[in-house]
Amino acid sequence: MALGEFELIERILRRPQDAQRGCVALGGGDDCALLQLQPGQQWAVSTDTLVEGRHFLSSVDPEALGHKALAVNLSDLAACGAQPQACTLNLTLPRAEEGWLRRFARGFFALADAHGIVLAGGDTTGGPLSITVTVMGTVPAGTALLRSGARVDDDLWVSHPLGGGLGDARLALEIFRGHAGLPQEGFEAVRLRMEKPQPRVALGAALRGVAHAAIDLSDGLTGDLGHVLKASRVGAQLWWAALPRSAWVAAQASALQREALLAGGDDYELLLSAPPSAREAMAARASACGTGLTRIGRLVPGSGVQVFDDEAAAASGGVPWPAQALPQGFDHFRDEG
Repeated sequence: MALGEFELIERILRRPQDAQRGCVALGGGDDCALLQLQPGQQWAVSTDTLVEGRHFLSSVDPEALGHKALAVNLSDLAACGAQPQACTLNLTLPRAEEGWLRRFARGFFALADAHGIVLAGGDTTGGPLSITVTVMGTVPAGTALLRSGARVDDDLWVSHPLGGGLGDARLALEIFRGHAGLPQEGFEAVRLRMEKPQPRVALGAALRGVAHAAIDLSDGLTGDLGHVLKASRVGAQLWWAALPRSAWVAAQASALQREALLAGGDDYELLLSAPPSAREAMAARASACGTGLTRIGRLVPGSGVQVFDDEAAAASGGVPWPAQALPQGFDHFRDEG
């Protein structure tokens, strides 16, 4: 017998331990959750929707999908340097399948528990599969990392897995599309990066007061960097040779490498700007968090992004790559899923 909406919530999505924990004075089960903000803190709130066929493949494992649905939102909190507190989950499901939902919940709650975030409420309804998560975190008043804080002469840094880099998720997508290939070991590695990104929550919090600005990389390096440049009214140089990449991405043809590294999307790493005087602190705090962090460029007067072969070429007044050689970031109303 199919489960109804309220049975689904009671059996799988409502956990008694989440009813009153941390900032949650009253969790799911009423018309509203009640949240309590401590003095001297500000709320950081973000929401994202994942739609089947647009943000994830229909073949994705439900446990991985539960992880990713929360991870992409935690990545936004990380970009502000916020500490996760509570979230809501809205599920639109084609049918009420208890087995699928239990696996989804397993992935969702494993990541929630790892970051101390409480499910405070949400909604379920019928329709094409989509998932909307809203996350709420706290940050000491006036200390949040913002896109608008970048300054001329700042270094540009990007986080990444130790020994890895950007572009793995895009490479996995190209393999699914039949446009690239890897041995099974490599495919499983890049697929994991696409389906189970790791939000850099600890790193974001550790770099409050050190970095000037931050954004998470969801739609591609050049596209997301462009948001920082617009908000901060500066320009940027990127150094192609400095961009961190895994062995799997480095083995691809140059055109695919450019697409994956500059515009791939789905990396969910942090892009940060910080003064040159903070280089040792940036490296030390990333190391303490067990995260790779690489300097990939600098901010300059003007606007827009210029890509040079390497730092030496930029410093010597070399010619940047032609603008038409730069792939664009992801756009929901332009690009296919």
